[in-house]
Amino acid sequence: MHARRAQVLFFLTVGALLGCAPAPSGTATTLAVAAEAQREGDAAKGYDALVNGEYVTCGIPESLFAKTIGEAPENLRLPGRTGRNEKLRYDYTAITAANGAKLVSVNCLTCHAAVRDGKVVVGLGESQSDYTTDLAPFAEAAGQLVSDPAEKAEWRRWADRVVTVQPYILADTMGVNVADNLAPILFSHRDQKTLSWSARPLLDPPPTQVVPVDVPPWWNLKKKNSMFHTALGRGDQSRIMMSAALLCTDELAQAKAIDQSFPDVRAYLLSLKPPAYPYPLDAALVATGHQVFDQTCARCHGTYGEGGSYPNLVVVTEEVGTDPTLALATSAASPTRRFNDWFNGSFYGERARLVTTVGYVAPPLDGLWATAPYFHNGSVPTVADVLDSTHRPAFWTRDFTTYDFDRDRLGFRFTDVGHGKSDESDASKRRAIYDTTRPGYGNHGHTYGDALSPAEKAALLEYLKTL
Repeated sequence: MHARRAQVLFFLTVGALLGCAPAPSGTATTLAVAAEAQREGDAAKGYDALVNGEYVTCGIPESLFAKTIGEAPENLRLPGRTGRNEKLRYDYTAITAANGAKLVSVNCLTCHAAVRDGKVVVGLGESQSDYTTDLAPFAEAAGQLVSDPAEKAEWRRWADRVVTVQPYILADTMGVNVADNLAPILFSHRDQKTLSWSARPLLDPPPTQVVPVDVPPWWNLKKKNSMFHTALGRGDQSRIMMSAALLCTDELAQAKAIDQSFPDVRAYLLSLKPPAYPYPLDAALVATGHQVFDQTCARCHGTYGEGGSYPNLVVVTEEVGTDPTLALATSAASPTRRFNDWFNGSFYGERARLVTTVGYVAPPLDGLWATAPYFHNGSVPTVADVLDSTHRPAFWTRDFTTYDFDRDRLGFRFTDVGHGKSDESDASKRRAIYDTTRPGYGNHGHTYGDALSPAEKAALLEYLKTL
């Protein structure tokens, strides 16, 4: 388990915001993001590249992996995996280092797949991860279990990266993703032009305080003209996605080779469909809820079904009212703008770019029922709470060992612990509590559902199950 948790710290991921905004008045409160040309790809080749490709080019020695993790049970394996990958968990990939050492790395599914009812759902953001433990000591100690010289050299390379990034990606709350701190610290240690790794930072590192993000579903990519909660990622989406290789890719030639397969990976992601709601629905209530949705939510979140459309709107923070910390961190006025400049002036910026706005994308809502928690920071456990800001828990916890689904409220079955965090002395329990009073963790804003009657909210909730 510790080996896996040490590996999963290395993945860039993205998050999601759920919101329904009315038509703006006075000054503009929304910005439409235009579509841009994308490279074409082959979905079948993309799936193979995703589950078998060596795009994260460092990892732990295979001998160490066998001692600590080993083969996966059948239900956690994926079809179409070949060779050494065949019996691995869905989120690990076997690779071969330049020196011939056999390694195991993480892959994109570390953050972009989740287990539901014992089955792997590819494209569903992982929301149960735990990044609250400092794994640098483990990474160092693991080397004692490696004797082969080639493996030892690759372990040292991997462990050095762990020790470097760990202070910047140590969360204090379970379930949140640390991607928005991981990317900047990797930028800090890479030469902008050659991508070579530097043991000392070449840019001032980011703050160590983690800004939480929630991982959005991949199946919505087909509708989106930008990437990330704030519409930061523009241009070639394939190039942005392959920047997940930043942890280990130390040469331009290697980055260019990895880039060749990512239009295919993107093509595969565009083929994904959201899982259908698996429980009975009230058809009459759905019809009523459809009307409520069209009146209240469709302007920003789009329409669904045949002929549906999605507007790709960024809603400014002053309008949506949700926690602005993440948006402000990537704004033009933020001192961390240097990381956007690094990306834009690097190999990755040749086709893609990071563009600042101070707002959040109102995302597509396809498969919404399966994607708890909600808002860009994962601060709201259920859709019912999204639709009624007065009932959102300030401090809440949930079961991190399984996905306990609440059909009535649509999301996590959670425990409201009131103001218990300040009184909780057990550190293991404290880190399982989501504290919405902290900067970046706020659950305020998005009050558009508050004006709806209880009957309208119930109908809207039923309709949202069908998307």
